Amino acid sequence: MTGFLSGFISIIGSPNVGKSTLMNRFVGQKVSIVSARAQTTRNRVMGVLTKPAYQIVFLDTPGVTTPKNRLGEYMLKVAYDSLNEVEAVLFLVDAEKGIREKDEALLEKLASAKAPVIAAINKIDAAKPESVCTMRKQLEAVSYISSVSEISAETGEGVEALESLLASHLVEGPKYFPDDMVTDLPERVICAEMIREKALTLLKEEVPHGIGVGVDKMVQREDKPICDIWATIYCEREGHKGIIIGKGGAMLKKIGAEARHDMEWMLGVRVNLQLWVKVKDDWRNSLSTMRELGYE
Repeated sequence: MTGFLSGFISIIGSPNVGKSTLMNRFVGQKVSIVSARAQTTRNRVMGVLTKPAYQIVFLDTPGVTTPKNRLGEYMLKVAYDSLNEVEAVLFLVDAEKGIREKDEALLEKLASAKAPVIAAINKIDAAKPESVCTMRKQLEAVSYISSVSEISAETGEGVEALESLLASHLVEGPKYFPDDMVTDLPERVICAEMIREKALTLLKEEVPHGIGVGVDKMVQREDKPICDIWATIYCEREGHKGIIIGKGGAMLKKIGAEARHDMEWMLGVRVNLQLWVKVKDDWRNSLSTMRELGYE
């Protein structure tokens, strides 16, 4: 297909700057889970945006932070590995928080990136114009940043212009994925992530990030448009198990009901979701459990 443009764009930034929200906005549906908690994204998540003239393959990466366990080390490696062999790197910062020490440390790492670096100031709908202006000046002063955009992934403001800018870095090449494909994640992985997203949102600060979710079995019934899904939420302490289940099982039911709603929307059939909670001590330092939960 001559004249067709394609390429890979890595989205990188500190935790909770809106990387997943932005990728979901680009591809037009939820492929990466979102919560107000830092480190929500643990794996590299791919999102595909296909237009008549081009295809952009986005790589949403875990927020870059100092690792505290093996899972943290894995996430850091995933984020930095995504900088190799891409057409451009999209560096995201939070307009409400400003450019912090951790953003500057990450920027220094990007100095060695082989691809062009584009900066985007996100959440401009929630920040003072003067602080956005200050951030723009700071980023424009960095020699290896080719351009700076101001956007709101939440409202969509400035996202179309940013898409055009990113498309200008694509090269003539193949259509890597079919038109209707928006991610390479298997459905069972997305379902597990949907459960984790609801748990993170509903449990708020009560249970730390020591939650992992595995989908044990997923079966489409032959006689009815119903998908049966069995999944397990893993936590690191016995005390956390009670919080996740809640009084009379109320919290677990709520997590299940909200996750099921998202799953039914994605799968296009009714979902019968069965949830369990198990304690696995210090699983974030266990390579076998991490592999079991899809962190390869």
